[in-house]
Amino acid sequence: MIKAVLIDDETDSNRILQTLLENYCPQVRVAGIADGVEAATMLIRQVNPDLVFMDIEMTEGNAFDLLNRLQPIQFHIIFVTAFDNHAARAFRYNAIDYLLKPVNINELRVAMDKIPGKYEDNHMLERVQNLLDNIRGTNPVERKMAVPTVSGLSFVSLCDIVRLEACGSYTVIHLQDKTKISATVGIKDYEELLPEALFFRIHHSHIINLNKIKSYQKGRGGYVTMDDGSFIEVASRRRESFMQRLLK
Repeated sequence: MIKAVLIDDETDSNRILQTLLENYCPQVRVAGIADGVEAATMLIRQVNPDLVFMDIEMTEGNAFDLLNRLQPIQFHIIFVTAFDNHAARAFRYNAIDYLLKPVNINELRVAMDKIPGKYEDNHMLERVQNLLDNIRGTNPVERKMAVPTVSGLSFVSLCDIVRLEACGSYTVIHLQDKTKISATVGIKDYEELLPEALFFRIHHSHIINLNKIKSYQKGRGGYVTMDDGSFIEVASRRRESFMQRLLK
């Protein structure tokens, strides 16, 4: 049995989520409900839950304020939010589980199937801070992204990424300072995640940061020279759309 608590300052949202859990997720027992930072802190310390559903903003503060009081984080978190698709991308940047309001039953079931047992997340506070920065910031260049690796998570500023290179089911992220991070996520996922205004997939194996291009040489597809000195071929079928992007 998974012991859960619900944190939201909207009474109706808590009621609806509790009903969905009771009717469709029999493995979950709701052990308490709170509407703000103070009440949630007391409840979580008292109940010691396996899982916390929470909104980003709440009475007396936000998720960061709450989690900062509860270090280390020893429960799984699913954010339940009414934010738009821009914010949903910010959750994905930081590898944070979320559900959009109104909660979809099938999405709730999928989220519950991924819940592990008791664990400790030493990076959650940083991930939530990055999440808030990403949601509130308007410039994608200023955002950070949590990169899952074999050993854990690395946090990378989008502006520091020069290029991403497919390596089987992994992706090697090449940074401005010449360091590399091997992400346990395929390049297709990054193509969908990274902002189109800043990144472009010029080849089936390569995504580049458009702000890091030094030059472009013509050819069948041509190739680009990047800030890190690398030469990346432009796939012929992507050349036209790539040139359109460069000339915007």
